[in-house]
Amino acid sequence: MYHVKTTHRMAPLQLVMAAFLVMLSFFTPTKVMAQNIYDFTVLDRKGGQVSLSDYKGKVLLVVNTATRCGFTPQYEELEAIYKKYKAKGLEILDFPCNQFGQQAPGSDEEIHSFCSLNYGTEFPQFKKVEVNGAGESPLFTFLKEKKGFEGFDLNHPIGKLLDEMLAKANPDYKQSADIKWNFTKFLIDREGNVVARFEPTHDMKAVDEAIEALL
Repeated sequence: MYHVKTTHRMAPLQLVMAAFLVMLSFFTPTKVMAQNIYDFTVLDRKGGQVSLSDYKGKVLLVVNTATRCGFTPQYEELEAIYKKYKAKGLEILDFPCNQFGQQAPGSDEEIHSFCSLNYGTEFPQFKKVEVNGAGESPLFTFLKEKKGFEGFDLNHPIGKLLDEMLAKANPDYKQSADIKWNFTKFLIDREGNVVARFEPTHDMKAVDEAIEALL
């Protein structure tokens, strides 16, 4: 009776499998795709890291802002909403951005001082970010993936101007989920789901009502 040794026959197969596993490791993502907003870490205005998981259980309104914009007076309405609903679980997260008409040119501290002195803002303000393009914040990449452009209110005094300006630069601008201008807002429920996007021309009373419905 012959006894066949399998050791030498198995070795090539083992080598092939080992090589396959090594190659697979190069293609296996090392970063888990974000499921909700709590998977992100951002920087506060002083550069410290803040995990958005700190806001679990809160209703969040994430806003990209600017200090020299026609929509800048919305800071006053945002602060009023914040005072109205903070005790019920609302947080407004303010991310200054200088990408639209370079209307947020100051340093993080200068922007904070401006908002505090002129509008009495008390909601959290974070480090200046980019919201579109190669250098955009991963948070805003996520938000845009969840909620695309909702369209401007053309009855708003600035809405028609924005529409004409952006359409001139790109006739298909409405097809992109990119942030179009300052004071675009994303509403997140208590479970971390992005439930609504409001363009800067959206009626702030409707924003108020949408927030109240989640509290």
